[in-house]
Amino acid sequence: MSHLDTLKASLEAALGEKIKSLAVALDEVTLTVDAADYFGVAKILRDHSELRFEQLIDLCGVDYSAYKDGTYEGPRFAVVSHLLSVTKNWRVRLVVFAPNDELPIVAAVTPIWNAANWFEREAFDLYGILFEGHEDLRRILTDYGFIGHPMRKDFPTSGHVEMRYDAEQKRVIYQPVSIEPREITPRIIREENYGGL
Repeated sequence: MSHLDTLKASLEAALGEKIKSLAVALDEVTLTVDAADYFGVAKILRDHSELRFEQLIDLCGVDYSAYKDGTYEGPRFAVVSHLLSVTKNWRVRLVVFAPNDELPIVAAVTPIWNAANWFEREAFDLYGILFEGHEDLRRILTDYGFIGHPMRKDFPTSGHVEMRYDAEQKRVIYQPVSIEPREITPRIIREENYGGL
């Protein structure tokens, strides 16, 4: 039995019916669970003696609205976490979909892995995913007055207002965008021996 098969069997034994899907592809295990089971599953992944996922390596938001060229019909927002067991020397990807596209909410896992703190703030800031139970859920990368969530697929690529520091007023000011939108066409190099090729 391979290392991944052992991990898969351990996950199935520990989580049972809480597993929505369990896939092994490209030497990685991906576990998908329902939002209602997310916090409980995360706690089991950390504490179960056969799993021991002590470290959260990464957590990010995902917007599936344009997935598969827009033919995807599942939930729009997901939270994907990468976990590491130092004790067992294995990794797992944990995926949870927010059940409501209009107000995406999943449980915060900061009480389980405090490393999730800034990652959850980033997913909130960039995707608008709310983490229920997070003690300090506020923007982390954009300005406090920023409107919208810039990593959403429907966020406009150019805005109507720009922000800059005004030395005379000694403060940040907002003003209409002064840059005309333009289409940039890359230059194509057609030299015979370009780059020594």
